[in-house]
Amino acid sequence: MTLGNNERELLVKMLSSDHQKTPSRGGWNAAIFIIFVEVAERFAYYGLIGNLIMYLTNELHQPTAAAAKNVNLWIGLSSLFPILGAIVADSYLGRFKTIIYSTCIYFLGMVMLCLSASVVPRQYREGAYFVGLYILAVGEGGHKPCVQTFAADQFEEETDEDKEAKSSFFNWWYLAIVVTATAATLGIIYIQDNVSWVLSYSVLAVVIAAGLLLFVLGIRRYRNDDNLLGSPFTTVAQVFVAAAWKCRVKTGRRNDVVYYGDDEGESSGVHSKHKTLANTKQFRFLDKAMIIDEHDASSKMRNPWRLCSLNQVEEVKLVVRLIPIWLSCLMFHAVQSQLHTYFIKQGSTMIRSIGPNFRFPPASLQALVGIVIVTTVPIYDRILVPTVRKFTGHPAGITVLQRIGVGLFLSIINMVVAALVEAKRVGVAREYNLMDNPKAMVPISVWWLLPQYFITGLSDAFTVIGLQELFYDQMPDAMRSLGAAAYISILGVGSFLSSFIISLVETITRNSGEPWLGNNLNRAHLDDFYWVLAGLSALFFGVYVWVAKRFVYKKVVGEASSGEV
Repeated sequence: MTLGNNERELLVKMLSSDHQKTPSRGGWNAAIFIIFVEVAERFAYYGLIGNLIMYLTNELHQPTAAAAKNVNLWIGLSSLFPILGAIVADSYLGRFKTIIYSTCIYFLGMVMLCLSASVVPRQYREGAYFVGLYILAVGEGGHKPCVQTFAADQFEEETDEDKEAKSSFFNWWYLAIVVTATAATLGIIYIQDNVSWVLSYSVLAVVIAAGLLLFVLGIRRYRNDDNLLGSPFTTVAQVFVAAAWKCRVKTGRRNDVVYYGDDEGESSGVHSKHKTLANTKQFRFLDKAMIIDEHDASSKMRNPWRLCSLNQVEEVKLVVRLIPIWLSCLMFHAVQSQLHTYFIKQGSTMIRSIGPNFRFPPASLQALVGIVIVTTVPIYDRILVPTVRKFTGHPAGITVLQRIGVGLFLSIINMVVAALVEAKRVGVAREYNLMDNPKAMVPISVWWLLPQYFITGLSDAFTVIGLQELFYDQMPDAMRSLGAAAYISILGVGSFLSSFIISLVETITRNSGEPWLGNNLNRAHLDDFYWVLAGLSALFFGVYVWVAKRFVYKKVVGEASSGEV
C-alpha cells in the first residue's frame, strides 16, 4: 500500500503525539522518582538512629558505654550488608528489583520495632527490638548501594557538560538527604521524647510504604542499564590468578603481545559499557595477566584464569587503587559516630531550655548538622565551584580527593574543639559540686556544643559527598553498586573502629580510680577520649595525604582524565 502526502503527514503527527505522551527516560525526569524512595528510607533511618542511644539507655536500661557500642555495632553491620546487596544487584537481580525487595524488608523491620515497643511483653522487648533492628540492617544492605547508583545512572556522561551535571547531581542528591534527615531529627525525635515511641515508629513505617509506592509509579521513566554478568569478584580473581600464573614473565618489552579481547564486548572488559581504559603504570605486576605467552599462543581456547584482556586488568587496578583511600578514611567515620552517641549524652546534661516552658530533646541538636550542610552545599555548588574553576580549570573546581582531604582535616579540628568544650562542661560541674550527681543539669548552656556540631556538618559536606563521587566515578561502570557499597562500608568499619576504641579505653582505664567512659559523665574523662580520637585522626590524615598524592585517576582512551590531586 502506498501512502499519499496527506496520509504521511497524518501518520507523522500521530507518531509525534504518541511519542510526547510517553515519558522520556533518564535524567532528572526519572531521578526525581528515585529520590522519593531514598528520602523515605533516610527519613526512617535518621528518625531511628538519631535517638537510638536514648531508647537503649532510658527504655531498655542499658549502661551508656554498652549502649554506645550497640549503636556503633548496628551502624557498622547495616553499613557492611550493602557489600552483599551490591553483589546481588550487580550479578543477579539488577538494581531496580533489589531496591524493591530491600525496601519491603526495611518496611517489615520497622513494623517489628512498632510491635516490640507496644504489644511485646517487657521481658521479651529487648530481644524483639534487636530482631527488628537487624531486619532493618538487611534491608539497608540492598537499598544503600543501589538507589544512588541507579539515580546517577539516569544521567549521561559523554561531554564535559554532562560530567558537570552529574557532579552537581551528587551535591543536590546529598542535600535532599540532609533536608530529610534534619526534618526527621526535629520532628520524629520530638515525638519520641514527648509523645510516644510507638507513634514515632508507626510514622516511619508509613513513610517507607509511601516512598516505595512513589518509586514504583516512576517505572516507565527509568533508564535501566543493568548488565548481569556474574559476580564482579570473579573478574578480579581472574586477573590476580592469571598474573600469578605468569609471575616469571617480564613485561615492558617491545615484543610483548598484549591481549585486547576477541570482540568489542570483551575488549572493552566485562564490566565497562564498551569504554576502553588506557594502560597505566601502577601495579605493573597485574599487567602480566594480559601478556600472551607460549602456552596461551598454543591453546585453541582462551583460559580466562590464565589470560585476561587489557580492560579487565585496568578495571582491577581501579578497584585496587581505591583500597588505600578506603583504609585511610576509616577514622573519619569513627569521629562522626560520636554524633549519635557521646555528643547526645553530653547535651542531655546541659541546659536546653528555650523560654520558660520548652526544653528540646538533646538528640535534636543533630539537626544543626543538617542545617550546616543545607547551607554549605548550595554555596559550594553555585559559588565556590564556579569561582575556583576559573583558577584551576577543573570542572568541579577542586579534585574529588582534595575535597575529601578538606573534610578529613576538619574532623581533626572537630575533636580538638569537642575536647575543649567537654573540659569546660566538667569544670562548671566541678564548680557547682555536681561531680557525683550525674542526673543533675549542669548550669551551662547546650549552645556550647554548637561549634562541634557545626564542624561535623562542614566536614560531612566535604568528605561524604567526595567519597560518594569518588567511589562512583572511579569504579568500573558495572561495578558501581559495589563501589557504593565500598563507600558505605567505610561508615560501618569506622563505627566498629569507634566501638573498638571505646572497649580499649575501658579496658586500659578500668583499674584507675576514674574510668574514662563511665556512666557518670562528670567523672568520666570524655575530653581525654576526644583527644585520643584527634590524635588518631591526625595519623590517618597523614596516611591519606601520602596515598592521595600517588593516586591515578581513571583514564579512558579518547577522554581527558579526571585530573590530579
